[in-house]
Amino acid sequence: MNQHACEPALFRPYPLRDLVFGNRIFVSPMGQHSADDGFVNDWHLAHLGQLSVSGAAAVITEAVAVEPAARISPGCLGLWRDEQIEGYKRIVAFRDAHGSSRLGVQLGHSGRKGSVTKSWLGQKSMSDEEGGWPIYNASAIAYPGRRAPIAIDRAKMEDVIRLFVAATRRAHDAGFDFIEIHGAHGYLLHSFLTPLLNRRDDAYGGSLENRMRYPLEVFDAIRAAWPQGKPIGMRLSVTDWIDGGWTPEESVVFARKLRERGCDYICASTGGVSPEQDIPVGPLYQAGFAEQIQRDAGIPAMAVGLITEPKEANDLVASGRADLVAIGRAMLYNPRWAWHAAEALGASADYPLQYDRAHPSMRRNNAFIVQRKRN
Repeated sequence: MNQHACEPALFRPYPLRDLVFGNRIFVSPMGQHSADDGFVNDWHLAHLGQLSVSGAAAVITEAVAVEPAARISPGCLGLWRDEQIEGYKRIVAFRDAHGSSRLGVQLGHSGRKGSVTKSWLGQKSMSDEEGGWPIYNASAIAYPGRRAPIAIDRAKMEDVIRLFVAATRRAHDAGFDFIEIHGAHGYLLHSFLTPLLNRRDDAYGGSLENRMRYPLEVFDAIRAAWPQGKPIGMRLSVTDWIDGGWTPEESVVFARKLRERGCDYICASTGGVSPEQDIPVGPLYQAGFAEQIQRDAGIPAMAVGLITEPKEANDLVASGRADLVAIGRAMLYNPRWAWHAAEALGASADYPLQYDRAHPSMRRNNAFIVQRKRN
């Protein structure tokens, strides 16, 4: 009998390529806007370090920019220089010594939504005089109230692919276990997919096949540069929530293409293209899109968005609606969310030996933890 068969679905291990994730809980990427010239600092070590001992199966960094112009704000992390690798190694080393969560890096390019102030300063558009920078989009269509982007040309598109590949290799050198590519929320790759932002008349605009072409080229280049035994996922906005925008049916087609190229999962998010989006926000409001992707595209899907209750998360996995769940703001509010979920569901969650006395219900797992630490 499988030793994990009696575990609640949320706490059953999950294999992807050569990795085995200890359960189905992933900590979602969450922007901290606290870097200096893209470099990791003590805030990131504390933030990602504590989440790596949270009992979650995996922790994904905030979006890490592949060039300075790919940042959202001046405080975004980066992997455009070799010198930036060392900071990530500190986080990996902390995890190796004390945690059990797999560490993923989300690589992205902000596109037309870059060159804005930090989140707590309102994400206001920054001019060159204020320290801003030129921004790019599939077409020269500005985000309402922000600076105009440059319609990216073929030479710059090729340059961005090279930058993604270089960042991928640095991520491997830093010791990351997997990559998530940011293809959602109106950023550069999503701007090629959605007809709301893509008005191109070349081979990268117009038909669905053409609009998918560049994001697939980027994926192919990253997959070729990343070790075959390590997974790659992509975050998608499955719908723009706007008439005439990117649709769930198109997302299914795109997800199939990604699966055929070696993508290992889709994180099924939504929106982010325009303030005109009409989103029915509420608990599990995006979960149905993960179910649709998993069912119709035949690729593992990660549900994300206002998943806050352990039973809800467990039911998503147990019912087959999603293989994985991403917890974001709920994990910021309660970094021990996975511990409490384990207690509520009658499961066991990993934890560092230093916290052995913190939760009586976890003492039954102590022998396993000691063995794991010794290994």
